Amino acid sequence: MQIRESAEDYLESILVLSQKGGGVRSVDIAARLGVSKPSVSHAMKLLREDGYIAMDRYGTVTLLEKGAEIANRIYERHTVLTKMLEGLGVPSDIARVDACKMEHDISPESFERIKQHLKDKGEIR
Repeated sequence: MQIRESAEDYLESILVLSQKGGGVRSVDIAARLGVSKPSVSHAMKLLREDGYIAMDRYGTVTLLEKGAEIANRIYERHTVLTKMLEGLGVPSDIARVDACKMEHDISPESFERIKQHLKDKGEIR
């Protein structure tokens, strides 16, 4: 399942915001990603048309199964890569930004090796 990096960022943001409780709205996504409301509206339209999200009549955004699958994969990559960089001594704020860049391009093989290495060291479950 291949989608663009920006779509992955939107899906990941929906996941993270939904974990905080309450409904996820476009304005929340715009604030988290630092993008305009029209940009979010356009992205939500495309994600809805492609079956990644649903929106109710109040504008609340929900991940559908295939959107949740991608969001969870990207979020896992983000958290594991952040943990790895912090373990190397990179300051947390820089580690999060760099992990966001890396999460989209790292191969599944490399990511699994990093994840296994951190598990072996007891740094993640």
